[in-house]
Amino acid sequence: MRRPVPSADADPVPSHPGGVELLAAREALVAGTAVRRALPRRGRRTVGAWCFADHFGPAPVSPDAPVAIGPHPHTGLQTVTWLLEGEQRHRDSLGSDQVIRPGQLNLMTAGAGVVHAEESLDFRGRIHGVQLWVALPDTVRASPPSFEHVAELPSVALGAAVATVLVGSLAGVTSPAGVHSPILGADLRVGPGTAGLPLEPAFEHAVLVLEGAVEVEARTVAPGTLAYLGPGRHDLALRAGSPARALLLGGTPFGEPLLMWWNFVARTREELGAARRAWVEGDDRFGAVVSGLDRMPAPGLPWASGRGQGDG
Repeated sequence: MRRPVPSADADPVPSHPGGVELLAAREALVAGTAVRRALPRRGRRTVGAWCFADHFGPAPVSPDAPVAIGPHPHTGLQTVTWLLEGEQRHRDSLGSDQVIRPGQLNLMTAGAGVVHAEESLDFRGRIHGVQLWVALPDTVRASPPSFEHVAELPSVALGAAVATVLVGSLAGVTSPAGVHSPILGADLRVGPGTAGLPLEPAFEHAVLVLEGAVEVEARTVAPGTLAYLGPGRHDLALRAGSPARALLLGGTPFGEPLLMWWNFVARTREELGAARRAWVEGDDRFGAVVSGLDRMPAPGLPWASGRGQGDG
């Protein structure tokens, strides 16, 4: 989904003595849909290679309020789409045309450049889910783009939770989705009761609550807040008094320099400017996607005010 990246403007809540850092998500509007933007935030730009997290809905979908995100470009990242409710259609410049529903995963690797669009088609009801980005490491971030739809994902019971592994591995269960750095993404249906989660101590982790509330080391976490946990942990207990839904994200700290602007992930301003220029000028770097929706215009570069629309 099109996710313009603003400057993160909320300082994290000071770390709890137990080591949990709570960060408030920022409210934003994307194509008319309200989202809670948990990453990036000031003081916490990434969790492993996870560099972006938008939680959207539940929101009604109707002829007057469709999912209608027109063609827009990406570079240097993977998009991970996961729905709790509803459905939407993904189309991209590779020729992919895929409807995604709850329990399924769409994974698009932008590499050097790709274009995609998302729409609701004839679906009517509620849509609820998350759009995540994974920053690609230097070795593959200029590679050709690709798209993968995973219709069935593995699950594992962990006490009072059932974890569906979206990417990476958890408790000996591994997702078939292809990623390029050591990361974990898992959907957790928790409670009522306590879930014991084994963690990879080399990873940093975050818990993003999507429904209900969970306790993370005696801190209550609800939608709109990200709970961050640094490396060195071997396990984590999550407690819920009533059924809740959360994402567990993790990965080794991303050690490469990272610049994000609009829909691009890069290393320098020059790279961002070149990507924007290619999109504005209709360069074949991004290709084209079949869509009845309007092509998204690129905003002006914030560090290049006063330059023309094609300047980088």
